[in-house]
Amino acid sequence: MSPYNILVILGATASGKTAVAARWAHLNNGEIISADSRQLYRGMTIGTGKDYADYCVDGKTVACHCIDIANPGEQYNVYAYQKDFLKALADIRRRNKIPVLCGGSGLYLEAALKGYRLLQTPVNEALRNELEQKDNAEMETILSELQPLHNRTDTVTRKRMIRAVEIAVYRKEHRDEPVHYPDLKPLLAGILYDRDTRRKRITERLEQRLREGMADEVRLLLDKGLTPEQLEYYGLEYKYLTLYLTGQIRYEQMFDQLNTAIHQFAKRQMTWFRRMERNGDRIHWIDGNLPTEEKIRQITDAFRAPQ
Repeated sequence: MSPYNILVILGATASGKTAVAARWAHLNNGEIISADSRQLYRGMTIGTGKDYADYCVDGKTVACHCIDIANPGEQYNVYAYQKDFLKALADIRRRNKIPVLCGGSGLYLEAALKGYRLLQTPVNEALRNELEQKDNAEMETILSELQPLHNRTDTVTRKRMIRAVEIAVYRKEHRDEPVHYPDLKPLLAGILYDRDTRRKRITERLEQRLREGMADEVRLLLDKGLTPEQLEYYGLEYKYLTLYLTGQIRYEQMFDQLNTAIHQFAKRQMTWFRRMERNGDRIHWIDGNLPTEEKIRQITDAFRAPQ
């Protein structure tokens, strides 16, 4: 009997983690819980890299939770994710399946695994009015004093900085006692490529997504009434494609800037995973260049091995 009750497949963008997670789940009576902060949005498929085909293994579809659960325009957050994760976890356990948490969003992974006490933060109009008088540099300094700036998306726009400060202040003022959280014994397995291979895979995947119609997907969202400011909230692809589609940059500029930004994002993901290791999380790194079946074998051996 395995000493673990949940498998975690993590890795930087373009590491192929979804395909590995789906195949392992298919072979081991498992179901996937996505830990991706953007794949939960409906209608955002190519830009978020949902790769639905990865969930079809040997002609059967592997169940996946926490994907396509929010509408574009909705600002879903880690608080809502933790609640949805727990709901999916209970459902999977009730049916005697093995939960397989898969993703590259470090904040969402840790919110699920660590059982952080997250609070629904109300609007603080007085604080917002005070922050409106400060410039971006001042607000970033205030935020850095309240919490570590692990998630740089908090400082992408002025609106997001104000909300991040609002949340950090509220949490500081409301330090509740921890609530009951399911007993999780996770095995963390990471798919790892060397830097050059990772960069090559990222560029090739970006080219593929553009061929598959990623620009058309963003154009459709704009046509449906989402503003450029709203689309910027949903990540790099939507930010740079919106700049291109609204005539602010040329196609070649869009590709080069987006490609560079995704490489930088992948580097930040790896930095987050290394920090998890420094904080005591053991990650079993699997060579991404291995055949899929060998990756599955190594993960299975680790999942069944005594601790």
